[in-house]
Amino acid sequence: MDEHTAAPGAADPLPADTAPFAGRRAELAALAQAAARPAHGRGRVVVLAGRPGSGRTSLAVRYARSAAADYPDGLLYLRMSDPDGSLLEAGRAARTLLEQLGEQPEGLLTGAEAEDPACEALRTALAARRVLVLLDDVREAAQVGPLLAEKTESLLLATTTGPLTGIEDIDPVILGGLDQPSAVGLLRDLIGATRVAADPVGTADLAESCAGRPAALRMMADWLKADQRVAITDAAEALHPAGEEDRTDRPRAHGARRPGRGRPAGRRDGGGLGPADGAAPGGSATDGAAQNGEGGRAGTARTAARTDGRPEDRAATGRPAGGAARDLLPAEPVPVVEGDPLRAAFELLYRRLPPARARLLRMLTLAPGQLADLRTASALVGCPAPEAGEALERLVGQELLERAPAAPDGTARYRVPGRLHPRLVELREEQDRPAEVELARARLLERMVRLVDSARMLLDPAAGPNPDPLPGPLRLRSAAQAAGWLLAEREQLLGAVASAIGEGDLDGSAGRLVTALLRALPLTGAAAPADLYRLHGSVLRVAERQGAPRRAAAALLNLADLQAAAGHWELAEEHYRQATDRAREAGDEPGCARAMEGAGNCRRALGDPVRAGDWYGRALSLRQGLADHPAEARLLARLAEAHVGQRRFEEAVREYRAAAAVLRRLGDARGQALVGGALERLQARLVQEGNSPITE
Repeated sequence: MDEHTAAPGAADPLPADTAPFAGRRAELAALAQAAARPAHGRGRVVVLAGRPGSGRTSLAVRYARSAAADYPDGLLYLRMSDPDGSLLEAGRAARTLLEQLGEQPEGLLTGAEAEDPACEALRTALAARRVLVLLDDVREAAQVGPLLAEKTESLLLATTTGPLTGIEDIDPVILGGLDQPSAVGLLRDLIGATRVAADPVGTADLAESCAGRPAALRMMADWLKADQRVAITDAAEALHPAGEEDRTDRPRAHGARRPGRGRPAGRRDGGGLGPADGAAPGGSATDGAAQNGEGGRAGTARTAARTDGRPEDRAATGRPAGGAARDLLPAEPVPVVEGDPLRAAFELLYRRLPPARARLLRMLTLAPGQLADLRTASALVGCPAPEAGEALERLVGQELLERAPAAPDGTARYRVPGRLHPRLVELREEQDRPAEVELARARLLERMVRLVDSARMLLDPAAGPNPDPLPGPLRLRSAAQAAGWLLAEREQLLGAVASAIGEGDLDGSAGRLVTALLRALPLTGAAAPADLYRLHGSVLRVAERQGAPRRAAAALLNLADLQAAAGHWELAEEHYRQATDRAREAGDEPGCARAMEGAGNCRRALGDPVRAGDWYGRALSLRQGLADHPAEARLLARLAEAHVGQRRFEEAVREYRAAAAVLRRLGDARGQALVGGALERLQARLVQEGNSPITE
């Protein structure tokens, strides 16, 4: 593999293009212009800012694909926040991006460094390449700053809700709603030209009621497609937020325009990132229009054109005569937050979902990172895989789920949109009993345990056949598929562990998943120390919560070993000290001796032979009491080295000879040769320094 190319055969990391795609020519040109500007004292970065539902991810993906030829070393993609609001730190982002580039991240973040070493490694990699990195849904500048490489031809394109203060000299491309022709064109593509032509005024009103936001337009189009009897005019009427008169529950004639519906012509989404459709904070859409001095004249004119009461005009707009259309509208007002068309469109669409599909959508908020595939979805709701797969595809078609980048083996993956996640969590808390939610989480964890165990058995045939194979559609078929699945789902698996341990009610299932991962991940050949560190940290948290000092000591020892391997000697020693205390509390003398020896190794690496000798001596006493002769010989040799560091040569010679005697009794000829060689070198050093060899 050339050092400047991504891993061969890697799956396309970008989300699928949204189809149909409407408008945005000016914004695409603005992105190209921003990308062409020279960098000023930092890496090349372009920021695309837009409200949820504005189509910022789709636009960024469209631009990235259109500019792919300018970045021959690849396109990278990473979401920087989960729908629940949790952020992806720069260090973890750097590690994931390095993997997309085909590089194995090195080093271990333990909390002592100001920056994860993976950030520097990524900056170096980007400086030597020409790639486009799309960072989606960035919330803070601190997520991006450490990733910016200077003097590079690579480009970072970040999408965000608001300006990223903290990155200097950034002129973000602001994404508002679609202009009216583009919004109407999108509706035409989605629901059909005939239906739009039959009600052009209603179509324009619906586009305006959606504030030109593509997500709201798509959801309303699906709502309309569900029943051909519903007129576009009725969709706009059902969608529009309640005005002041509606809040007083004052009756109004069916079809009459809601008070406050005027929206200034040509104004879309408040022109950018304001509170809600151009409204001032705490005000309605009408307030926003009035503050801009534009009033609601355009909307009033449309009302007059539509509601003069003549039957022939109502027929011309495509609205069914009589009460048929009225019966299809919501039976009660749609709850809307300060004129949010996205929320209103979701509520309308959600109410039409079959109960099983609505429940699946709510339960998907429990998936780690809200990223799910067929295996995850079927476990969460306890249904057969084909049924879950059909429901997932239908939810995608209704704009209630997003397609995430496919797994390396081609498995389709889905994500709950961040714009819908908070409301879906509210609905889950309102409609699903706590016991049902806990059962869904438990099913998901157990499904993951079975999958990880199945992957381990495929990767290590010596482990034996799988005693409890999964159903056919969920089964892993080969070692290559098992390794690819483990690596592709690693973050979701680790996230499931963290979530379960955070909740604290499924420690048993979480512990089994940790054990399975610790056995399986190293078999992939790409187990990152950072992942193992997170897993052992999870074990420690559960052990401390359950008051299990022996397990806590084992977790602390594993954490210390990882820190020592990364050269974090002082942190490792602290964990070895804590492991000593926990092992002593549990009466675990072997664990205590191992922790003391580890602490001695840390002091030795730090150039402190005095304290190293103290730790070795304490560990030696325990090993001798346990009659652990191989460990006794090893510690005698370590203690001799510590004495040499203190120029206590006689003690060093004595310990070397004692170690050789133990090894001789054990019949360890290789160990005897190593200790004998160390003793000979010490004697030669004494002669070289003008001292006599020590014969006693």
